[in-house]
Amino acid sequence: MCWDCDHPADRMEDHLATLRRCIDARGWAVQALERDRAHPPWAYTVGLTLLGLPELVVTGLPVLECGRLLDDVAEHLAHTCVPSPGQHFSLPGGPPLEVVRVARPWAHLRVSARLFGEGIEALQLVHADSAGRWPWDAEYEGEPGGQPVLGVRARPPGG
Repeated sequence: MCWDCDHPADRMEDHLATLRRCIDARGWAVQALERDRAHPPWAYTVGLTLLGLPELVVTGLPVLECGRLLDDVAEHLAHTCVPSPGQHFSLPGGPPLEVVRVARPWAHLRVSARLFGEGIEALQLVHADSAGRWPWDAEYEGEPGGQPVLGVRARPPGG
């Protein structure tokens, strides 16, 4: 469940203060949500907006893997250019990724939107399964609950 669901509203400010300290120290934080009956686990960044970057989101991986992937990609983006929707890339030791622009970031990245406004931008890091198949492929075999894609897939370069 999410922080909002598990804790009283008066505790949200404590949670936001913790995130702000993490953002001040590192440049971003990761907000993770465990699997529930209807949704797979997922996570997103909070704070990349302050660096002039889009926030990032990953769905359909265990929470710790989501967090590691987000941290690795955020660190990479802080020192290079932002990938375009439809672009494929991977980092050493990570899965193949395709970038999808999140259609309604304010609806999916609620903590980021609460801190930085509903005008935030976000990119989803869609990952291939162990056989290199994507969630839009019929044979895709991801985590239980799937890998929801939170935007419209762009035509990959050269595709």
